[in-house]
Amino acid sequence: MSTSSPPSAAATPAVLHQAGRVIAGAGSLARLPELVAERGARRILLICGRHVLADGRVQPVLQTLADAGVAVTLIDRTPPEPAVADVEAVLAEARAAGDTDLVVGLGGGSAIDVAKAVAVLLAQPVTLEQLLTGTPVPGRGLPTVLIPTTAGTGAEATPNSIILVPERALKIGIVSPHLLPDAVILDPLLTLDLPPAVTASTGMDALAHVVECYTSKKGNAFSDLYALEGIRLIARSIRRAFTNGQDADARQDMLMGAYWGGVCIATSSTTAVHALAYPLGGTFHVPHGLSNAMLLPAVMDFNRVGNEARFAAMARAMGLDVAGQTDAEASAAFVDALRQLNADLGISSDLKRVGVKPEQLDALVDGAAKVTRLLDNNPRAMTRADLRAIYEQLI
Repeated sequence: MSTSSPPSAAATPAVLHQAGRVIAGAGSLARLPELVAERGARRILLICGRHVLADGRVQPVLQTLADAGVAVTLIDRTPPEPAVADVEAVLAEARAAGDTDLVVGLGGGSAIDVAKAVAVLLAQPVTLEQLLTGTPVPGRGLPTVLIPTTAGTGAEATPNSIILVPERALKIGIVSPHLLPDAVILDPLLTLDLPPAVTASTGMDALAHVVECYTSKKGNAFSDLYALEGIRLIARSIRRAFTNGQDADARQDMLMGAYWGGVCIATSSTTAVHALAYPLGGTFHVPHGLSNAMLLPAVMDFNRVGNEARFAAMARAMGLDVAGQTDAEASAAFVDALRQLNADLGISSDLKRVGVKPEQLDALVDGAAKVTRLLDNNPRAMTRADLRAIYEQLI
């Protein structure tokens, strides 16, 4: 039995996109001044969310830069699920602050995505509206250093910036290798105080990334390697990080698993889980990680049909005892393990709990059906009826 080939062999050569440098481990934040100095930067724009400022996680970053004699403009207005107006507001404040040499993005995926977009908009002759309507990113933005404070989106490793467009009730991705950062710092000490619920939803988001990328039609040798390692790291540590947030080793595993998920997205892309999740975020403002966690078992149960060998490989990477089982049995065990993991983390898949009513399912299907970039990448073709059936399972 072979699991080396993706469901549909890639028609074009695989390309591995990564950040310029990645520094990981407890205390790695102390290397930030070195990264700044290498680029000769003296005026730093630090973009984060209000919650990062409120819970004190921005203070070590500010102190580290102050000790190095670097001038910092702090913009802490990035909300969860940032919309067009939020990005424009950050951009206006950044321009008002004057010349900037380097952008630091600190926080979860929202702040990091905004930092990537703003770095480009400050340096290139293009507008946000143009980027959201298909104009290619014309070139590199200002140098960027990205520092995640959650282990979920892997945004620090992706060439994507996801922005909510309210009038379309949909999130749109700006995708370009020009968005990849110059450097990333993965310091688990910045994640120790994450609340259990945030640890759960962001961790399941990271797991969704590696699982989807491993089963993607664009899957390749790069995504296979990092996806299976991401599954292994997350599966062995997410419950530990959830029950004991101060477990630095578990937190490091989660950060690395999330980073590998981002690398996988850059080389193979996600699939139908994200397609179905986007309208939940755009219409009902369900946090992205929670949307993915709610949908992951049902979509994977659909996708395992015809793809049992690869699902069995994920079951083994997850550490499940599937020795002696057929691929079909192991693939079913993998889906069951996803459901159990959600239950252990206190994540409900009941869409009614997030405000969805049965009469709104058609609108969700309409929204998901528009995300053809991801649906076309799904290992099993999905009709509108299939999309609806998955939503119906959860309501």
